[in-house]
Amino acid sequence: MNTVFSKGECLDHYTWGDDCHGWTFVDTEVISVKQELMPPDTAEKLHYHEKATQFFFILKGRAEFSIDGKIIELREQQAIQIDPKQKHFIANANPTDLEFILYSYPSTKNDRIEIK
Repeated sequence: MNTVFSKGECLDHYTWGDDCHGWTFVDTEVISVKQELMPPDTAEKLHYHEKATQFFFILKGRAEFSIDGKIIELREQQAIQIDPKQKHFIANANPTDLEFILYSYPSTKNDRIEIK
């Protein structure tokens, strides 16, 4: 059976960080697929994953990534892969919303180590 997904018809809607939003479309042990929205001037905490590889595809806005201390900026229609154990975070330092698709394989459930 084929399932059609949208923000209104997803497995889960959640909030994170400073008023950021996420919509889960697929969530299994082997992969998760989410869409996330970050308002202007928001960022997540520095962290890494022991097992998960993450693939970010920018839909709208500009994203600033810190990956192992290196800053990389992505624009709409650009993507980046972050490998396991790479210390990273994403930020939106712009005056408009940032929206992206996030694929994690395997899922990041119980696989997020925050760095203080």
